[in-house]
Amino acid sequence: MENKIIYWSVVNFNIWIFYMAATNEGLCFVGSLNGEFTELAEWAQKKLVQCKLLQNDTLLQPYKEQFIEYFSGKRKSFTFPIEFHGTPFQQSVWLELTKIPYGSTYSYSDIANFLQKPNSVRAVASAIGANPVLITIPCHRVIGKNGKLTGFRGGLEMKEELLKLENIHLSSTISC
Repeated sequence: MENKIIYWSVVNFNIWIFYMAATNEGLCFVGSLNGEFTELAEWAQKKLVQCKLLQNDTLLQPYKEQFIEYFSGKRKSFTFPIEFHGTPFQQSVWLELTKIPYGSTYSYSDIANFLQKPNSVRAVASAIGANPVLITIPCHRVIGKNGKLTGFRGGLEMKEELLKLENIHLSSTISC
């Protein structure tokens, strides 16, 4: 996909500050908490060769509004379109993640089992780590089999805050 325009903006609501981006087809990227613009630019260059990044706060306003509703506790799911950029396997994992209910957590092996690939836990974890649309595709709801927080592209602090927002109380301490 050459010369595609990716529109971007910044979401800034209380502690939540991150870059987001969309094409005409839907949301395609959500950055890390307090992440840099370079995170978006590097992702875009890898996934959409010769894309053009263009700031457009107006076009992204409907996306921002749903995020603000989510952070305010008024929304539990998102209704805007998403444009996936990943391998077919990654996309199958991300689609499975969208089925995790708000306020619930599953393990990496749960996801592998749902995909009927129980021996693919590492591949599932890798696909989850490549999720470009944080929060919307709720990879923050995937934790270790032992109940501990594990890796998250947005950082463990962001993952912990998202789980707290959804009122998920983990009995264990954070681990890497």
